Amino acid sequence: MGTSSSFFTSMMIGAVGMGFFVYGKKQQRIPQLLAGIALMGYPYFVDSVLAMLVIAAGVIVAMCVAVRCGM
Repeated sequence: MGTSSSFFTSMMIGAVGMGFFVYGKKQQRIPQLLAGIALMGYPYFVDSVLAMLVIAAGVIVAMCVAVRCGM
C-alpha cells in the first residue's frame, strides 16, 4: 500500500465487501456473494485510490444490474 489514504480506502471497500458477502451467503444470493468476494479481494492489487473507487462502483453497479435482471 502506498499511502494512508489508499489503506483507509481499501479497508472501507473491504468492509462493504464483507457485508455483501455475509448477506449473500446467508440469503443464498449469488450476485451479492460474488460482489462481496470481488470487493474484498481486488484492493490488494490496486494502489490508486481513484482506481479503487472506480472499480468498486463498477462492481456494485454490475451487482445491481444482475439483481434487476432476476439473478
